[in-house]
Amino acid sequence: MLPYLRVSFTAIRRYFAGGVCRSKARLDGKTVIITGANTGIGKETAIDLASRGAKVILACRDVIRAERAATDIMKKSNNRNIVVKIVDLASLDSIRKFADNINKSEPKIDILINNAGIMMCPYWKTQDGFEMQFGVNHLGHFLLTNLLLDKIKSSAPARIINVSSHAHTHTDKLDFDDLNGEKNYNSIAVYHQSKLANVLFTRELSRRLQGTNVKANSLHPGIVDTELTRYLPRSVPFYFRILLAPIIYLLGKTPLQGAQTTIYCAVEESLANVTGKYFSDCAIKEESKAAQDDEAAKKLWEVSEKLVGLRK
Repeated sequence: MLPYLRVSFTAIRRYFAGGVCRSKARLDGKTVIITGANTGIGKETAIDLASRGAKVILACRDVIRAERAATDIMKKSNNRNIVVKIVDLASLDSIRKFADNINKSEPKIDILINNAGIMMCPYWKTQDGFEMQFGVNHLGHFLLTNLLLDKIKSSAPARIINVSSHAHTHTDKLDFDDLNGEKNYNSIAVYHQSKLANVLFTRELSRRLQGTNVKANSLHPGIVDTELTRYLPRSVPFYFRILLAPIIYLLGKTPLQGAQTTIYCAVEESLANVTGKYFSDCAIKEESKAAQDDEAAKKLWEVSEKLVGLRK
């Protein structure tokens, strides 16, 4: 009986593993920046792109863990051109210092992957007073992208990839009256909002980049058991936690499987002229109606500019 169960479980997990990036494209001479690259999907993405010959900059908050990850990435990719740069996406000052360092030290940026994130944490605030999930998942990457944008444009053709989530479909609109999640804070609902913000940001970014040969796309990596879920025990009901573990085990992806769509968006040759799209399992998928709202996307951009100090 047990062997049959084991085979069944294996078959189920393979079925839900999702798409695989088949591209053999090389990235020799290319420079890639990946936020949150010391663990999970980000690290697996770094290993793959480094294996293709890219210089990979690990943009991470924890220098010790990042250095440890860099050593592992070098070993697995046989590429020593891995650089650790420290940035805390919960600090606008840290982001500005990181961007200034990159703009001075790097002649070009070919691919920017906004991968780092935080999920369903308690009500915490960033150093600048923003709700943590909205602050890190959206505002941090919004500022980082904008501060690097001139360098990315001058490096064209280039790509910007925002890791969002299917969770963006679980909210019917962006609540501009409570972006900071201060009204009856619900960590799950706020996470959904931050992921919707990722897709809307990508949509408006793509529009603003028309004619530059810089392409911007967002994606859903799948249900992946990574450190992103580490705050779940504090923020969701006990019964949900009990149900979630077997669901993630049976239907979830490994970090390597979860990284496939990010890798696909970064290297797939057929996407050279594709921009403003939302991907899942290495294919274009339709985002939610709320994520197709051009007016909301424009408004989010303008509000975000003011919040991060790019516009008064």
